[in-house]
Amino acid sequence: MSNDHVGEALFETGEPEVRVKKKTPAGTQKTFRHYDPSQTFLLPPSLDDWLPEDHEARFVAEVVDELLDLSAIYDSYVEASGAPPYDPKMMLKLLVFGYSTGVTSSREMERRCHVDVAFRWLSANQAPDYRSISRFRRRHVEALDDLFVQVLRLCAEAGLVKLGRIALDGTKLRASASKHKAMSYDRIVPKIEQLEAEVADLLAEAEAADREEDAEFGHDHRGDEIPAELARRETRLATLRAAKEAIEQEARDKAAQKARQRATDQGEAQETADANAHEAAEQATPEPRAQRSFTDPESRMMKTNDGFQHAFNAQAVVDEEAQVIVAAQVSNQASDAGQLLPMIAVTETNLDAAGIEEDFSVLLADAGYCSEQNLNEAKAADVDVLIATGRIRRGEHVPASPRGPVPKDATARERMGRRLRTKKGRADYARRKAIVEPVFGQMKVRQHAGFLRLRGLDGAQGEWMLHSICHNLRKLAQAG
Repeated sequence: MSNDHVGEALFETGEPEVRVKKKTPAGTQKTFRHYDPSQTFLLPPSLDDWLPEDHEARFVAEVVDELLDLSAIYDSYVEASGAPPYDPKMMLKLLVFGYSTGVTSSREMERRCHVDVAFRWLSANQAPDYRSISRFRRRHVEALDDLFVQVLRLCAEAGLVKLGRIALDGTKLRASASKHKAMSYDRIVPKIEQLEAEVADLLAEAEAADREEDAEFGHDHRGDEIPAELARRETRLATLRAAKEAIEQEARDKAAQKARQRATDQGEAQETADANAHEAAEQATPEPRAQRSFTDPESRMMKTNDGFQHAFNAQAVVDEEAQVIVAAQVSNQASDAGQLLPMIAVTETNLDAAGIEEDFSVLLADAGYCSEQNLNEAKAADVDVLIATGRIRRGEHVPASPRGPVPKDATARERMGRRLRTKKGRADYARRKAIVEPVFGQMKVRQHAGFLRLRGLDGAQGEWMLHSICHNLRKLAQAG
């Protein structure tokens, strides 16, 4: 029976179908199909009849039901108490399908479970409230690393991962933090002094009041009740002090890292580099405009397409064959330079965990990842990287033509610049943009991955991993 007649067979009309004839403006009669929203069903309806056979929700359900091992998620409920929770399979299906289609809000997912056929089909006509969806998402962010590897293995088995050229790049993700709930360092310091003075005045008033009450009521009065106004100020003072210390510590860490990097580039011994880093950290002072968010303190102010916003730096390593993501990580450092070696390590770990024995031939990255340390350490690790060197610095010698012997005293940057000018180097690096940048575009447009819902570095990492899982599943679905 065709879908057009399923509904007609289920309606209990009591009489043969009556076709309604209505007059058109020209006066002729036109017959319309019977329409009566108040009709009842003769048999219980099946949501399965209402969802097309090739719908994306069916693919998500099949993968979660039959291809993924969710034992780590189920094991976390062994010692749980209270009312029975929703089935993790159902909740994971809602999250994966929601993120795959750009529905990342838990409130919107709850609404879709009432009004959207695909969501109702996945939830078996249940409607978990948004708090349950949000708690499930936050609770199992660590399990997403294992699910990512499982999906990567499925993509490899489907022939979507060839590991020839792979490309690394980063993109900024807006944090769930408002600009209006943040404060810069040059405003925090005087604000702390102001609040300290206000707290001291309130304490003096409280002590004076205690003395008066002791004189009036005796010494039996406890006298330890904290005025609400004082409690509010002390809470704000503690928050500002924590933000001030975090900004100062970040400035010390950055200064130490720069000093250590400078010493390493100049060939200094490790002890000298450590001593320089310690001295630089002791003398470091924060930038007056360095900000700290009170809603998501682990986010950082970064330059995005919408100007400077509180954000995280999301990294992805993408295989050339089908643009499958093989590694995904998030940091709160705006610079990409420190992410090259960690991303190489994560890539190798994921490939081993997914049972992929082949090694990639070359890793492509833009100039943001280029530094003497990165190039030297990649060479020491026997990893072939092709990284743009950016502008030629003063004193560097990079020939316009790569012909002739390489000078023995050439730096790692000069050698890389020479390689980029070879015929093979140009051909390889020309593929970088086509491999990795479309992935970010697809994820941000289709999945709304540019704005995070979860706060904190762990939450951002889990949500970026979920977006990466959904991206790889869409590639798997498109491959049939």
